[in-house]
Amino acid sequence: MQKNDGMNYAPKGKPNLVVQKGEFTFAAIALDHGHIYGMSNGLLEAGAELKWVYDQDPAKVAAFVAKFPQAQVAASEEEILLDPEVKLVASAAVPSERGPLGIRVMEHGKDYFTDKTPFTSLDQLAAAKAVAEATGRKYAVYYSERLHVESAVFAGQLIEEGAIGRVVQVIGLGPHRLNAPSRPEWFFEKDKYGGILCDIGSHQIEQFLFYSGCKDATVVSSKVANYHAKDYPELEDFGDATLIGDNGATNYFRVDWLTPSGLGTWGDGRTLILGTEGYIEMRKYIDIARDPQGDQLYLVNQQGEKHYSLHGQVGFPFFGQLILDCIHRTENAMTQAHTFKAAELCLIAQEKAVRVE
Repeated sequence: MQKNDGMNYAPKGKPNLVVQKGEFTFAAIALDHGHIYGMSNGLLEAGAELKWVYDQDPAKVAAFVAKFPQAQVAASEEEILLDPEVKLVASAAVPSERGPLGIRVMEHGKDYFTDKTPFTSLDQLAAAKAVAEATGRKYAVYYSERLHVESAVFAGQLIEEGAIGRVVQVIGLGPHRLNAPSRPEWFFEKDKYGGILCDIGSHQIEQFLFYSGCKDATVVSSKVANYHAKDYPELEDFGDATLIGDNGATNYFRVDWLTPSGLGTWGDGRTLILGTEGYIEMRKYIDIARDPQGDQLYLVNQQGEKHYSLHGQVGFPFFGQLILDCIHRTENAMTQAHTFKAAELCLIAQEKAVRVE
């Protein structure tokens, strides 16, 4: 796994097959973000078969095929969309292109699995909602900071078991290392990446909705800044927001591109969850100056204090659930309403954000 650069974060878990060989086929279209590797890993570990890959850039295709040699190189996007064997298309396109691609995929009768952020405008969201409803196809999103982090999966299990009572607040910290020379041009263009709250803020809002059990929330305040990356005037290297959920739970999150080079990984991502009977802290990718291994979780409740080291212990059930949802038309991995609500709220937070300097 790449620990220095979050753009190429591609966790590997234990194979947990939910389908037999040939039962579920997917393809990859648009390889603009390295998350496509994590998305593909997760699906393959759950038993899906990767048939095709397509991107306009031959170098990206060559790198992908070197990693996944079973993938045939398609001559066009259409070749994949017209293949009746393909049930799901996974994509990590430029953010502003993810919504329109998803519409084309759903209109061809296939389910869609996109990297976050799934949209860069509320108009794109509205269009995708309409097509998803009309076609009955799924528009799934790779909110990886919960779905592909074992401590985050385990935290959800603890909450479901009642380990900390009713969740009343979620605090999310999502720092990232910029690594500017390694980034593509679109990464620094606001109309293409959508803004920091729209982009990496989408993880934080999705986590809040999930852990708190909210169906909706109000964005109370939000702000963005470019404090340090002055060579890239359209980049926002800091953002934060406060939300109140429809069940009274509250959320504060901060995201940034300010991780110093001395940290042993790409970002010291943390989540703190306060309940009426206890609290949880996750140190997702590193426990600084103590343990370079991520997936450290701390639980304090009425029974005492516990520390869990979870790397390699929990797995990533989302991918198998998604495959089975596509086959059986169920919603066990993530409901469509939840997927779209997280996207909507990050777009609203971005739209409302006050710019500070």
